[in-house]
Amino acid sequence: MKRLYLFGLIAGLSLHAAAAKTGPDLLDDKPAFIASLIEQMTLEEKIGQLRLISIGADMPRPRILKELAAGHIGGTFNTVTRQDNRPMQDAALQSRLKIPIFFAYDVVHGHRTIFPIGLGLASSWDLDVIAKSGRVSAIEASADGLDMTFAPMVDISRDPRWGRTSEGYGEDPYLVSEIARTMVKAYQGESPAASDSVTASVKHFALYGAVEGGRDYNVVDMSPMRMHQDFLPPYRAAIDAGAGGVMVALNSINGVPASANTWLLQDLLRRDWGFDGVTVSDHGAISELMRHGVARDGREAARLAIKAGIDMSMADSLYRQELPALVEAGDVEIGEIDSAVREVLGAKYDMGLFHDPYRRIGVARDDPKDTNAESRLHREAARDVARQSIVLLENHDQTLPLKKGGTIALVGPLADSYVDMMGSWSAAGVAKQSVTLRQGMLDALGDEAVLLHARGANITDDQHMVEYLNFLNWDDPEVVQDPRPADEMIAEAVAAAEQADVIVAAVGESRGMSHEASSRTSLQIPPSQQALLKALKKTGKPLVLVLMNGRPLELNWAKANAEAIVETWFSGTEGGHAIADVLFGDYNPSGKLPISFPRSVGQIPTYYNHLRVGRPYVEGKPGNYTSQYFEEPNGPLYPFGYGLSYTGFELSKVRLSSPTLPREGTLEASVTVKNTGQRDGATVVQLYIQDLVASVIRPVKELKAFRKVVLKAGEEREIRFSLDEDDLKFVNAQLQRVAESGEFEVQIGLDSQHVKQQRFVLE
Repeated sequence: MKRLYLFGLIAGLSLHAAAAKTGPDLLDDKPAFIASLIEQMTLEEKIGQLRLISIGADMPRPRILKELAAGHIGGTFNTVTRQDNRPMQDAALQSRLKIPIFFAYDVVHGHRTIFPIGLGLASSWDLDVIAKSGRVSAIEASADGLDMTFAPMVDISRDPRWGRTSEGYGEDPYLVSEIARTMVKAYQGESPAASDSVTASVKHFALYGAVEGGRDYNVVDMSPMRMHQDFLPPYRAAIDAGAGGVMVALNSINGVPASANTWLLQDLLRRDWGFDGVTVSDHGAISELMRHGVARDGREAARLAIKAGIDMSMADSLYRQELPALVEAGDVEIGEIDSAVREVLGAKYDMGLFHDPYRRIGVARDDPKDTNAESRLHREAARDVARQSIVLLENHDQTLPLKKGGTIALVGPLADSYVDMMGSWSAAGVAKQSVTLRQGMLDALGDEAVLLHARGANITDDQHMVEYLNFLNWDDPEVVQDPRPADEMIAEAVAAAEQADVIVAAVGESRGMSHEASSRTSLQIPPSQQALLKALKKTGKPLVLVLMNGRPLELNWAKANAEAIVETWFSGTEGGHAIADVLFGDYNPSGKLPISFPRSVGQIPTYYNHLRVGRPYVEGKPGNYTSQYFEEPNGPLYPFGYGLSYTGFELSKVRLSSPTLPREGTLEASVTVKNTGQRDGATVVQLYIQDLVASVIRPVKELKAFRKVVLKAGEEREIRFSLDEDDLKFVNAQLQRVAESGEFEVQIGLDSQHVKQQRFVLE
């Protein structure tokens, strides 16, 4: 009781601690409150607010508590329980000005309940479904005492060799922008100050998905026009939606590292876009300015970063070491320090921490008895979101859905993997709480069928790759090898397959293969698994591939040989149940690809909205002297927006309300979509625009709207889209956003390739 009393006393005294210093009448006047607080701060205290410290990595916990009590830390990350965070907030409130700290974490696609990876969420093409994942994530993260998430990750990715493709939402600026808005609002709720909300810190600003060669941490060299047209819009959408934070990227942009890029952080972000939140460097990025070769030492790196506009230094050592002397020498103005401090304090104010530093931490008596308790998960939401993220790529002779009867052989190294089901950046998720495909199928089948299981192969037999993937996990390795010879494992799988009516093979990548620092030179399924698949094919039994992966893969053999292919990405806590729902027809798949699948790595980059060329390849005509690779068919194996269903859908011709679009008016484009099959189902109607003649080269088409529609068997419905001048705008050579008069083509389809079209004129 004495401890609870003391905690309550501390909390009560600290509730308006900073307000007492500034005057309680100022607490509800944000600008005046922060200005008054800054006026009272010493330089050392100001610099302290600019430091974001990784718990356990940057310094030991006892030292962190001392630094907090001295006012030398502004925020921390990587602790995810109230019990861990409460003592640190207590320590911060012992500092002279009693300024609270905030707690951050990478909550990217779930916190304790893990949802599908970013590519999976985007495959739903359903903003309500995506919002559900973000809202649950915020509820769970805030319940653990977290105030900020380093998300959403909205980097456009057109090179699937990049390991972080898995975190993002694909290749298209419109779709990714819509998801960016949705996730920011889901995380922050009605207000970032709400006890069940967390502040969104959008990342990685900017252009990180365009690193050269798809190699992590590499350079980006890009024309300003392309930058503004294709790669910057998702960040802008997140800012416009109210994101309270921005994480700055590790890459350079046209020769200048983002962390030292005044144009990026001052001119574009703050002046042009009006951002007034807090900017955070990526981990260790300020010291990396020396390795980039733009700073000769730590002093110069700190000077470049603070002047460019980096408010908080993640994993800081340089701000603490170098800023005092830089200010004393006049190389950094005190006003520049104050500006950064103002943004940090403003973010804390918006989180509600000055009104209540324990808003999300709560009181000790309310702490969960078991942090990992099953009752803290949102399984129903996870299962619903996961099954809507699954994309059916192939289904020959109606192999799927499977019958719940007979004998099924389940093989593959990913069939019973708890950890891989969760995907990269699985936050505080507990692997053993995830449902594997094997368990999901057993639960679906009950006593109605026999499920035979064999591993069949390791993820990879490349020992170097295994060692790399386990580099940070030697005590608890993620990639665990079966020591048996490969031939023995394949023989066991073939024996199971020969007893079965159908084979389900769970193959692809381990989650570590689609992660930060996991860029690949190949998009192929590893050779160990390819050998397994070829042996299974020889049995003559129907072969269903369940893919688990964080990037598009090369699937030429699979397309030619498998009876069905199901893209499940890494589908999270309830992944096994969700996949089983689809395999057995308890859920009719409706997912669509948010990223193109190339035929081979040599086609990269392959994306649907590429610029027009003077010698385009035309299907069915001679390819000589046209823009193509002559060794294989042109275009992707599976296009953007593609995905099948267990039923069929047809679209009518496109109808336009008028042949012209007035500058101040609207034009309606409509189609009738009909479910022509025997099952209820959902599909995504997609609207694209092509600008036929413009002052600069324009893409062959651009997504401008989409609508998910659920139809009963035989049902049809009219889908209407409204277009206006803004939908036709683009960035011209002068970097102006304009809509030029002329002819446009509306294209409406169920993927980006197979469309119906009509033309109109913008007056």
